[in-house]
Amino acid sequence: MEHATETRAEDLWSALAGRLRETLTDTMLETWFGQAHPRSFDGTRLVVEVPNEFTRDWIAGHFGDLVSEAANATAPGLSVSFTIGDRVRPQPAAERASAPEPLEPKAQPVPRESSDVELNPKYTFDLFVIGSSNRFAHAAALAVAEAPAQAYNPLFIYGGTGLGKTHLLQAIGHYVRQHSRRLTTRYVTSETFMNEFIDAVRDRGARIEGFKRRYRNYDLLLVDDIQFIEGKERIQEEFFHTFNSLYEGGAQIIISSDRSPREIATLEERLRSRFEWGLLTDIQAPDLETRIAILRKRVETEGLAVDDPEVLTFIAGRVSANIRELEGALTRVVAFSSLTDRPLTVDLAEDVLRDVYPQGDAAPEVTITRIQEAVSQRFNVTIDELVSPRRSQAVAYPRQVAMYLSRELTDASLPMIGREFGGRDHTTVIHAKDKIMRLIREDRSVYNLVQELTARIKQAR
Repeated sequence: MEHATETRAEDLWSALAGRLRETLTDTMLETWFGQAHPRSFDGTRLVVEVPNEFTRDWIAGHFGDLVSEAANATAPGLSVSFTIGDRVRPQPAAERASAPEPLEPKAQPVPRESSDVELNPKYTFDLFVIGSSNRFAHAAALAVAEAPAQAYNPLFIYGGTGLGKTHLLQAIGHYVRQHSRRLTTRYVTSETFMNEFIDAVRDRGARIEGFKRRYRNYDLLLVDDIQFIEGKERIQEEFFHTFNSLYEGGAQIIISSDRSPREIATLEERLRSRFEWGLLTDIQAPDLETRIAILRKRVETEGLAVDDPEVLTFIAGRVSANIRELEGALTRVVAFSSLTDRPLTVDLAEDVLRDVYPQGDAAPEVTITRIQEAVSQRFNVTIDELVSPRRSQAVAYPRQVAMYLSRELTDASLPMIGREFGGRDHTTVIHAKDKIMRLIREDRSVYNLVQELTARIKQAR
């Protein structure tokens, strides 16, 4: 009789699991139900064992209604309860994701691309320099990467431009792709999310269902610069539904912003409350010790020849705004030393940075408009030409210089810079920045040009 009861319990659970499989993705199913095992059936109630209290509570909180519906569809009046059992052992998320035993034998799922946006190979946890200003954010990001949807969900990282938010988001993506290959990830900027949604809607709605399925079927969604959806009601509504679908399905959501949710003025309250469900952590500007460590890591990673450690200390003491400007200052000093064949000393660094990064707080705020004015004057082109669609070399090169300086000297994001230059895509800004950086290293005249413009912009009143 006991054997018959166990067989009945297994049959019911097998049928119920099949119904869950029709709604949940394979990864979600295996992550939360992969170690579930039917314990008993008393005629109306099926008791199912799970490995730990966390899994039991997560199923109750996120899949309770779904399980009840599946149970009633399997056998009218059937109820299901979950208990902690000793026949299954807890497993870390990465191990569960690659567990060889699914609920029932089934056809292998069609492989999905982990991410259709290539992650920056430099943005890994190994290359992230930890200091007092970012220690907690780093620990939270690593915890999420090691146990997606179990540690903190959502994870919301905020802080000023150039402090490492994008680095941490992409480090999570790298880690999950390396250690949990069956978990699918997507890293996007909010600008990309908005553009893809707008394109889907413009196509008379024909592509909107595909857009929804694509964004709501990832195991991890990493969204950078979420602040740019403020004031955009239709975008916020779509992201609200995307967030709900992913969260209720057991997916991990990681978001970055230049402000905390409460400081994003026109963010809908329902989105603000969801962003605050999980863990909020900020990143502050790095202190002197951390800035020195960042420069040392950069020198080590790129194999730069900086024999005098005092050079790095000097640069770290002169540049404190953000990591991007800090690394840009190092690039300038090393490039000048290489181009002039002068030894890399503190005196050289002081000469190079004197006008670009003056001491004290007297330097005026740099704006994209001021940069456009300076570049227009230098190249004898109008600002209208600078932001126009024209691609002739006489306009394209000054535009690339202005984009590079906008990225180096302001806190503006890539999408924001693109908008200020005629509504261009952020990838155009990246291309311009990379091209000018390469020319600075290779051509003394370009180096001098950038130095001259930077000094002029920073000294302007």
